[in-house]
Amino acid sequence: MPALSDATIKLFKRATTRAVEGEGGLLTGEDPSAYNSSDPLRLWIIQVGVIIMMAQLLSLGLGRIRQPKVIAEVLGGILLGPTAFGAIPGFTQHIFPEDSLPYLSLVANIGLCLFLFLVGLEIDASIVKRNARLSIVVSLAGIALPFGLGSVLSLPLYHHFIDPSVHFTYFMLFTGVAYSITAFPVLCRILTELKLLDTTVGIVVLSAGVGNDIVGWTLLALSVALVNAGSGLTALWTLLICVAFAIFLLWPVKRVMLWLARKTGSVENGPTMLYMTVVILLLWGSAFFTDIIGVNAIFGAFLVGIVVPRDGGLAITLMEKLEDMVSIVFLPLYFTLSGLNTNLRLLNNGITWAFTIAIASLSFTGKFGGCTIAAKLSGFGWREASTVGSLMSCKGLVELIVLNVGLEAGILSQTVFSIDGCGFQASLGNAAAAGPEDGTDSIDSRSPAKDDPWRYRFTVVLDKLEHIPGVMALTQLILPTPSSPSGITSVTSTTETVDLKKPEITVDALRLIELSDRTSAVMKSSAADTLIYTDPLLGIFRMFGELNDLAISTSLSVVPFDDFSHRVVDHASRHASQLVLLPWLPPTSSYQNSMEVEAVPATPKSTRFDHNPFEAFFGSFSKADKSASAMNSQFVRSVFAQSKSDVAVFIDTGDRSGAGSSQHVFFPFFGGPDDRLALGICYPARDVGTTHLEKPEGVHVHEREQIPTIRSLVHRDDTVSIRSTAFPDTVYGPATTQTRMQSETADSVAWNKYALHKPDPATPPLLRAALSRVQFSEFSTPTPLRATIQRAANIRQAHMRLLIVAGRSKRLATESHHHELKEIFEEYGSSGEMVRKTIGDVASAMVVSSSASALVVLQAAIPVE
Repeated sequence: MPALSDATIKLFKRATTRAVEGEGGLLTGEDPSAYNSSDPLRLWIIQVGVIIMMAQLLSLGLGRIRQPKVIAEVLGGILLGPTAFGAIPGFTQHIFPEDSLPYLSLVANIGLCLFLFLVGLEIDASIVKRNARLSIVVSLAGIALPFGLGSVLSLPLYHHFIDPSVHFTYFMLFTGVAYSITAFPVLCRILTELKLLDTTVGIVVLSAGVGNDIVGWTLLALSVALVNAGSGLTALWTLLICVAFAIFLLWPVKRVMLWLARKTGSVENGPTMLYMTVVILLLWGSAFFTDIIGVNAIFGAFLVGIVVPRDGGLAITLMEKLEDMVSIVFLPLYFTLSGLNTNLRLLNNGITWAFTIAIASLSFTGKFGGCTIAAKLSGFGWREASTVGSLMSCKGLVELIVLNVGLEAGILSQTVFSIDGCGFQASLGNAAAAGPEDGTDSIDSRSPAKDDPWRYRFTVVLDKLEHIPGVMALTQLILPTPSSPSGITSVTSTTETVDLKKPEITVDALRLIELSDRTSAVMKSSAADTLIYTDPLLGIFRMFGELNDLAISTSLSVVPFDDFSHRVVDHASRHASQLVLLPWLPPTSSYQNSMEVEAVPATPKSTRFDHNPFEAFFGSFSKADKSASAMNSQFVRSVFAQSKSDVAVFIDTGDRSGAGSSQHVFFPFFGGPDDRLALGICYPARDVGTTHLEKPEGVHVHEREQIPTIRSLVHRDDTVSIRSTAFPDTVYGPATTQTRMQSETADSVAWNKYALHKPDPATPPLLRAALSRVQFSEFSTPTPLRATIQRAANIRQAHMRLLIVAGRSKRLATESHHHELKEIFEEYGSSGEMVRKTIGDVASAMVVSSSASALVVLQAAIPVE
């Protein structure tokens, strides 16, 4: 009888016939780790704890060198087996005694059924239709050649290691299947991380992987049926019943499940309790049926996963509900059982190692060669064809599951199991390091013109629901006032009148979804063309665009969090965006007039640079702040450091006082490229009351931070740009007397262009109306930041709803504020270092002192060659 049913019946008989034993605890002197048939839960908990901790510790180390979690789980199982820890006297007898393994095996097989159900959920048969002809050719070639090589290699393996009681035909069939199957879950993640899902290569590989998996699992079911059947006729009946059951599930049951999902509202609102109950009952009922007819229970679970409807992201929601428990608890248990059967000490001579090397080589070359040749004959170039071959050759935990099925069915001996396991793991995760074709999806490769009289191309970043209010407020504030083109032209140029045709304003909303370790994130990436219409954040922003007569184009990208900033910069560059709009919630937004800060030592320490260059490859080993605000700050700083376009960040302080009243803008002009950008943007701002533009002049001595040199610093104009994943900041090089004088001249020209402008009859109405609402003032003070804070407080006495606009950096400005800012932080009881690094000195002082309802921080584009 098959393994799962046999283990269940055996445990039931043992539970009903065992004698009652003492169940004392520590107080009675009993060893809690000793196996007790009347209370196996104690030892089971210890076993689960050991297994999970081993898997997690290994994944932490291997994850730093970008190895998938399955490597850690498989390696953990092998280490807990006779290869390593099992060789310690008493370890296996005490932690994994023979009598306790049936309980561990039952739970592991339950988890395996759930995992195969998730694999079925991940497979979308409609993908094959995207490029059916090429996919079928590649899929068949990826099965035929590896199957042939596996069959050839099975002959010497059979004569050296397999008992003659096992039919060679069964062993040959099983070996061929193990060679030909592709790790579809691993393949999906690789395609997502390499951003190949939307390319022709990605579509063909994904479709071929689906077909390959379906054919492979069918052949494996046939192999198991042949072994479990007493005769060829019995095997034929088993196969026919299995095919009929699969047809029954894939047509009538699938239609019923879709009807039930719509009837219960599960498509629109996620699976209801009733629908989840029906799915779970169908899962275990199908697994039970395929198990009792002589095919492994995992095939029934796999078929139910395919049957679940994909409408409305239902399959993704089901995946999210189950995947964590399966990946954290159940799969490590299964791989530990596999590791207990793997003894690498059996590979103790030249013949076994020769077979191991041959299996590792042929398992890759068979897949790679067959799929590459098929893709080349189908019209691909050699580069694309080799990419297809490399992707299709990826291996994963599916191959290990196949080996375990063969071991349980008696087809494999323990030696062959260890040889095959070591050989397949050597080729685990092979994939092409090739990216998508360059330039295929570029909408406009022109770089934004800095001298345009207005900005009309915007990229808006949407990543979290709580950022939506800030994004909408910033978009409405920044967009040019809808009026005559001449008026807009006069705002930015008072010396000449330019008759330009007003360009069309384009706003592109980029939705970012984090590609995490969860399979559901990979499924979202595969279903991006559907999610772009159903995503709630994009839906809200589309409605905002309709209410403001804006044409909103939308994009959706599923990438790792570390790649968020690169994706934003790349998207803005390809769409020739002139301004990137970002939201940011500082630590103060959750606590009124408070700040989440780091402790400041009583005695200031000398400035020391503790950056570890290896962190770019292996991650940080220090206790880094992983809070939401810190991670979001890192993202914003990375965009600032890498962006080739102007960047505007809206900071929502959480202050809702004055809601419903008119909004007033206060802009302290200190000088520098970022302040000049802010000065130009303040004028076209709409829906504001009075605009206060002030130019405080400090008398501070110039200070310059000693910033260490970091990897490939390229000096361009007055900016040094860092391209480093471990230290995402923009570092400005030392300014010379010449560059400072040039910047001061530019500051004076920019300020006087607006402050000294005298309206005349030729002045357009828009500019006249804007100037009537603007108040200019200049003053000198030894403490410009404190004076700015006081001025903002005075304005808020009359106008509670105050928006402060500030430039991010003070590069080439006439004074440095570091000393004064430090005193302000100490006065308000905050270090604010994270805030200062993110938004700069002036904006940090405003945030710490709670001077505004909201802030807009701008950074001018980094000069590039």
